[in-house]
Amino acid sequence: MKEEGHHETRTVTHPDGACNEGVIESGCHDQRRMADRARSALLLVDVQIDFCPGGALPVPHGDRVVPVLNRYLADAVAHGMRIYASRDWHPAVTSHFKPFGGEWPPHCVQHTPGARFHPDLQLPPSTIVISKGDEPRRPGYSAFDGRTMEGKRLIDDLREQGVERLYVGGLATDYCVRASVLDARRAGLEVTVLGDAVAGIDLHAGDSDRAIADMREAGAAVTTAAECAFATEKASAVPHR
Repeated sequence: MKEEGHHETRTVTHPDGACNEGVIESGCHDQRRMADRARSALLLVDVQIDFCPGGALPVPHGDRVVPVLNRYLADAVAHGMRIYASRDWHPAVTSHFKPFGGEWPPHCVQHTPGARFHPDLQLPPSTIVISKGDEPRRPGYSAFDGRTMEGKRLIDDLREQGVERLYVGGLATDYCVRASVLDARRAGLEVTVLGDAVAGIDLHAGDSDRAIADMREAGAAVTTAAECAFATEKASAVPHR
């Protein structure tokens, strides 16, 4: 028996999750959406106190990304996506810092307040923290230079979990976000940059715009909450300014 406006059909699903060709059903559609989300992860890059206003190396208006990222985080949790958060985790003495021949003032030194994530960033307990920049002779711009608390490389964890797409936001567009996205593309991952959830230093005028262009050229997509695949269901309720 069929009710008006509904379809009564039988869906045959293969072990790999595919549906029979020619059977167009909401069940198949939902399965594919769930599988897509399972293969996707959210990566937040270096949303730390020292990179926000008042910190040792502040990104101008860097804290504006926090409420936007919180919306992405809530959506990612709702959709069962894996969440990673990278952090600079520098030793006190490193060639990355100006006093030792590097480019930057000391920042995000291990176990200091400036190395903590922004206090308003709503990371769920399941977040996998990736520490990078902890080798004295390597700057560690990319999250792919980092490791989990268990010492596993980011790319190894992603591959073990079957992650094929990364959604990336954080700080700073022209340094650690750019480096992470380019490394993700080199590793063969699909990447979407969350354009409303990144901010750049712009040490030289236009650096952030050039970084976005570099990421696009490498094959990354750039989107906002209103267009993001996993955030679309809730984005309409978020006022835009």
